[in-house]
Amino acid sequence: MPRVVPPVADERTALTAYLAHQRRALRVTAYGLTEEQARMAASAGELSIGGLIKHAARCEGFWTDLVLQQQRGTQRKADESNEPDEPDESGADEFRLAPDETLAAVLAAYAEAAERTDAVIAGIPDLGQAVPVPQGAPWVPAEVKEWSIRWVLLHLIEETARHGGHADVIRESIDGATFDPLLAAAEAWPDPWVQPWEPVAPSVG
Repeated sequence: MPRVVPPVADERTALTAYLAHQRRALRVTAYGLTEEQARMAASAGELSIGGLIKHAARCEGFWTDLVLQQQRGTQRKADESNEPDEPDESGADEFRLAPDETLAAVLAAYAEAAERTDAVIAGIPDLGQAVPVPQGAPWVPAEVKEWSIRWVLLHLIEETARHGGHADVIRESIDGATFDPLLAAAEAWPDPWVQPWEPVAPSVG
């Protein structure tokens, strides 16, 4: 796949293509990581790459449910809390992998959430269709009663890109890997114009 979003012909294609691109950028930060590395809080904060991908999957599920006006169990208070230490209402830690969770599992959950979002959006002809605002949420202006599908897509792009930036910093702190070499390795670019990332061989005593 190309490094950048291909040319787009209309608004819907632009929004969905840029969302897919940001998802891809977040996912590639996990390429080649061990389970231990996926849990590492390698920056000054407490975020981990595995935790960020877990959060991104839940975020997409939250917004897709909102578009469909559904709930799955106890609805979360917010999808983009800036406080990694604050658990969601179910008691699960939103930004960290639980002991029984794996990187492969959260990547699969993220892919499933993305596929569901894409299917739901594809079935809605009008990007201006109203999406009801959760009343009483502290992150919503009191005067706002509805968003649009267009707004939701823009917000998902924003949210995914923000956490992708977090993951970039964390990944570089773990092993020095950056976006282009990781993408070249993950997607086996033919004749890449950058040197693909390779795992560092363990030192021999």
